[in-house]
Amino acid sequence: MKKNIPLNERIIFALDVSSHEEAMALVEKLDGEIKFFKVGLQLFLAGWFKTIDAIIARGNKVMVDLKFFDIPETVKLAVDQLKNRGVTFATVHGNDPILRAAIQDRNDLKILAVTVLTSFDESDMIEMGMTGSVKDLVLLRSRKALEIGCDGVVSSALEARPLRDELGSNFLIVTPGIRPGANIENEDDDQKRIATAKEAILSGADHVVIGRPIRNSSDPIALIKTIKKEIEEGLALAAN
Repeated sequence: MKKNIPLNERIIFALDVSSHEEAMALVEKLDGEIKFFKVGLQLFLAGWFKTIDAIIARGNKVMVDLKFFDIPETVKLAVDQLKNRGVTFATVHGNDPILRAAIQDRNDLKILAVTVLTSFDESDMIEMGMTGSVKDLVLLRSRKALEIGCDGVVSSALEARPLRDELGSNFLIVTPGIRPGANIENEDDDQKRIATAKEAILSGADHVVIGRPIRNSSDPIALIKTIKKEIEEGLALAAN
């Protein structure tokens, strides 16, 4: 299935900041180039729905990345708080009953199942007493999520191609852990499973999530344009 996603919605900018004012300053600075923004735990606790509503009022899309994980009824009620506010994506991190609760009354809200955090690798799994590879776990969780009825998954670019090969194209893959090509190796990075935007799109991702590299850039607009070019190159190669 070919998805007609505008280029300015392919990048989801992570608003990982501590105040509503700082978030909106970034939105106003960037939404000429990016029309999709992620609100995570830090910003949601700082600005609540005021920030989400303000971003949407400017004609942008919002991914609410709170990774809902609780008893099913609580998750269902949490989704109820989002579903009629114009939010596009919400993330859920849980087992089958939790995912079923999340999709029960979602309306137009798209539910994304979090597979394995990009800050995890095989060594973390061993410490937690888990066997097998990250790729196998991502595939297992993704297959279950899609069978239940989730609209897509959050996974690193390293697992995107196996997911497409095994599960097809009729679902969304949103990929965090994206770094510009020149900055792909960074010893201070807390993300372990990373890739460039071009690699992610070529592997089958629909959207890439990126925050700090753009926020910390001396010229964020120029960097966004470079990342968009990477995405266009990935799309062109994927189409051949």
